[in-house]
Amino acid sequence: MADFYASHKLDSNYDLQLERTRDPKHGDFTTNIAMRLAKELGRPPQELAETLIKYIPQSELIEEIQVAGPGFINISVSTSTYYKELIDILKLGSGYGCSSLGNNQRVLVEYVSANPTGPLHVGHGRHAAYGASLANLLRATGHDVQEEYYVNDAGRQMNILAVSVWLRHLQLNGIEVSFPKNAYQGDYVIDIAKQIQTKLSKKFSAENKAALNEILSDLENDGEILLDKLISQTKDILGIAKFNKLLKKALDNVLTDIKADLLEFGVKPDIWYSEASLDEKGSIERALTLLNKKNLLDIRDGATWFKATKFGDEKDRVVVRENGATTYFASDIAYHLEKRRRGFDVLLDVLGADHHGYIARVRAGLEAMGEPAESLEVRLVQFVSLYRGREKVQMSTRSGKYVTLRDLRNEVGNDAARFYYVSRSNEQHLDFDLELAKAESNDNPVYYIQYAHARISSLIKKMDEEDLKHKMSTISDLSLLKEDNEKALLVLLSRYPEIVELASVNRAPQNIVHYLRSLSADFHSYYNAHKMLVDDEKLRNVRISLALGIRQVLYNGLTLLGVNAPDRM
Repeated sequence: MADFYASHKLDSNYDLQLERTRDPKHGDFTTNIAMRLAKELGRPPQELAETLIKYIPQSELIEEIQVAGPGFINISVSTSTYYKELIDILKLGSGYGCSSLGNNQRVLVEYVSANPTGPLHVGHGRHAAYGASLANLLRATGHDVQEEYYVNDAGRQMNILAVSVWLRHLQLNGIEVSFPKNAYQGDYVIDIAKQIQTKLSKKFSAENKAALNEILSDLENDGEILLDKLISQTKDILGIAKFNKLLKKALDNVLTDIKADLLEFGVKPDIWYSEASLDEKGSIERALTLLNKKNLLDIRDGATWFKATKFGDEKDRVVVRENGATTYFASDIAYHLEKRRRGFDVLLDVLGADHHGYIARVRAGLEAMGEPAESLEVRLVQFVSLYRGREKVQMSTRSGKYVTLRDLRNEVGNDAARFYYVSRSNEQHLDFDLELAKAESNDNPVYYIQYAHARISSLIKKMDEEDLKHKMSTISDLSLLKEDNEKALLVLLSRYPEIVELASVNRAPQNIVHYLRSLSADFHSYYNAHKMLVDDEKLRNVRISLALGIRQVLYNGLTLLGVNAPDRM
C-alpha cells in the first residue's frame, strides 16, 4: 500500500483524511476532502466530490471510485495491488514494514534508569520492554536512535545502600548491631557484604560500636533522620575514602546484576550514563553558570533558586541547597542540556507515572538554557500489579519483599514477559496474569501468535519431507486466491506498514500486539477451513505464498516487540 499512499497524499492544513473504510462494502479507502473544502469553495459537498473524482488520474492501483453519503469519496483498490503487496513482503523479508518516516531524526530514548540499589523488579521490567520496543519502532520508521540508561549513582540512596551493606558486614563478622527497617533489606545486601574484606570490621572498635548502637537504639525518631545519622557516623568511622570504596563495591555489584538481567531480557542500552559524571565533568556547574548569566537564579534563605515560573512551571525550583549541595533537579536539567549538546533532536524519556510533575520543570530548564522545550518528550508508564491466583504480590525495594524481573522471567519466560508488558497502553495500569502468561492455549495471545508462525513453518517442513517445491508466485498466479478469507488476509497483510508507522508516531507498541493477534486469528481460521497442501500445484503454490507472507509479517512484528518467532512449539 506504500505506492497507493505515496500517490494520494492530502494536505494536513485542511484536516483532510485518507483512511481505511470500516466496512469493505464502502471500498478500501475513503476521504473527506469534498466536505472539508465545500464551504471554502462555496459548493455542495456531494457535487464537489463528483467534480473531484473526475480529476483523479487513472491508475492500475484503483479499481473503482464512488461518492457516498454526505460527500465521502470511497476508493476501491484493485485486487492486483494486494497481490503486488504480497510479492513485496516475500521479496523484502525482514525489511517489509520499514519506512523513512523519521527522516534520520536523532532520538535519544532513555528508559528504566532505576536506582542501582537492588535488583530490577517487575515494574522496572515494564519500562524495559516498553522502552526497547519504542526504540525498535523508531528505527523501523527511519529514526536515528540511541538507547540510554541513566545510572543514578550519586546522592542519598547510594549512601543508604552503602550503610546497609556495612551493617550487614558487621553482623556477618560477629558484631552485634541492629538493622533499621528502612535500610535495604534484600538478601543481595548480605551477598555484597560477604565480599567485603574483613579488615574493615577488624578495625571496628568498641567505641565505634557504642556510637552506632546509640543511633540505632533511637528508633522512635524519624526513620529517615536515623538513616542520615547512620550515614554520617559510618563516614566518620571508615573515613571518606573507605566509605566511597565500599559504596563503589556495592554499586558495581548491583549494576553488574542489572546489566546481566536486562541483557538476558533482550534489552541492550547503547550507553550507561553516570549521574556522578555530571559533577565530575562540570556539567552541573556549566548549566547553573548559564542560568546565572541569564539572571535566572536568585538566593533565598541561603539556597539558590531557579526562576522556573518564568517558563511555565508551577513554582520556582531549588538548584543549590543551603548546605551547598546541588539538588536532583540541578542534575536533571544539566543532564538534559548535555543530551542536546550531544546532538539529539528528541529527548524521549520513559518514566514512572509518579514523575508527571517532572515534565514541566525540566522543559522549563531546557527553555531557560536556550533549548526548545518541546525537544523533551516524556512517556509515563503506569504501575504493574502482579497476581498469583487472587493474591496480589506487594513490592518494596527497601523491604526486600518484591518479585524481581528475573523471578518473573524464570517463571513465564522472556517472550511472555516482553509481550504482556506492552500488550496495553503505557498509560494504563497493567494486571499481569501469571497463569495466563504460562498457558499453552488459544487464550494466551503470545502463544497463539507464536503458534501461527510455527504452524506455517511446519507446513514448509512437511513440503520438504514430501519433496514438494515452492516457487515465487506471480501476480497472475495469485489470482487463484479467491476465497473470502484469503482476500481478507491479503488486505490485513497490506496494513502492516501503516500499523508500524501508527505505533511509532503514537509511541504505542500495543498497536503491533493487537494487529498480530488479528492476523494470527484470521490465519488460524483460514488454516482450519482450507487444505494448504492440495494436489493442484498452482493452488498449493499460491496458498503457501500467502502463508509465507503471513509468517514473515508475524516474524517482523514479533521482532519489534523483542519476542521470538519459533519454528516449532
